[in-house]
Amino acid sequence: MTKPLRTALVIVGIAIGIGCSVLFDWEPGRAMTDDFLKNAMQILRALPPVFVLIGLFEVWVKRETVERHLGQGSGVRGILWAILLGGTTVGPMLVALPVAASLHRRGAKLAVVFTYVGAAAVCRIPMTVFEATYLGLPFTIIRYAVSIPLVVASSMLIGTALERRGYTIQSEN
Repeated sequence: MTKPLRTALVIVGIAIGIGCSVLFDWEPGRAMTDDFLKNAMQILRALPPVFVLIGLFEVWVKRETVERHLGQGSGVRGILWAILLGGTTVGPMLVALPVAASLHRRGAKLAVVFTYVGAAAVCRIPMTVFEATYLGLPFTIIRYAVSIPLVVASSMLIGTALERRGYTIQSEN
């Protein structure tokens, strides 16, 4: 089955589900439809600016700069940059994935890319402020002290294993 056919089938399936929920006045179906539409609108609002920024990043930032700071010889500096960049990522996790692919295309090593994705999930500034406000600063500090080393260790293990096998992130280009 081709990718366009799979996409069309998913869209048709969603439309049938929404139609049946409305037709039979099924309350759980209506709630799922509302959630689906709310999330779809959030994604549609977030992705266009992200793709514009990624395009600007790929045009303005030289490959050599990314390789020097995030590439094979970057060491601990690359990991620190990835955590800092991941912490400043704004929006849903869906935003971090195209940024990670762009970083890899520009020469970042896999361990750094995985660290960026993990840090974007764990260290985002708005989430940290919210967490520290409601759960307390000690909780936030303990969570960072546990989470960041685990993200870095797992990223290095997975990145190294995949690079030994010659893996690269595939793009549709």
